[in-house]
Amino acid sequence: MRTKSDPGRPRRAGGGRLLGAGATGLVVGLAMMLQGFVTAPQSPPQPDRREASSVLTAVPDSALKAAPRPLGFSPPTRIEVPRLAIDATVLPMGLNDDRTVEVPTPDQAAKAGWYESGAAPGQRGPTVILGHVDSSRLPDNKAVFYRLGEARRGDRVDITRTDGAVAQYVVEAATVVAKSDFPTRTVYGSAPSPVLRLITCGGSYTKGSGYDSNVIVYARYVGQHRHGQTDRHRRN
Repeated sequence: MRTKSDPGRPRRAGGGRLLGAGATGLVVGLAMMLQGFVTAPQSPPQPDRREASSVLTAVPDSALKAAPRPLGFSPPTRIEVPRLAIDATVLPMGLNDDRTVEVPTPDQAAKAGWYESGAAPGQRGPTVILGHVDSSRLPDNKAVFYRLGEARRGDRVDITRTDGAVAQYVVEAATVVAKSDFPTRTVYGSAPSPVLRLITCGGSYTKGSGYDSNVIVYARYVGQHRHGQTDRHRRN
């Protein structure tokens, strides 16, 4: 089952919503509020709206030269953010027939989705992983990325790939932006090195309309290891 919507005219399909618009033709503002609440859900953690996007400026050439060597292609199978107690299966997600981005179904709210037309973990370019923030089908209504808004600079993100490698990232910034201002180019645009974007719902909640914003976490690639290796062997 696929979840989709029309830019500027959201509609429900299979219990989820996807809302936003992008010049590339992809709908990339993600509103993943699942129906089923009798009253408004408990507000999930949110980044500080004053968090400046200036930390996401161009990476200097010196930093690129010192960056670990990118990995080849291999899809992700699991994502872990230890400080936030996020540990979940990752599913591949493509596009709907109307070129909106697929999201996990209501039955998959405890799992994250990887946009498979983007970079694989550790590959040069943006790796985009999205997940629901809440679900009436899960304990305490908390879905896979309920705590994503608590992410802060320096947090570690580990993504296991099908080839056994674990791509490691470090969070640079966590922001919350209105769906109408979704930064399409920043999230999905080309990047000279491996980067990671994690996305879920955020902002204010209105019954019938859901959340009005998205939480976006930006992270940079710092190396890879394989399960069982010690920390000193994790860098390329």
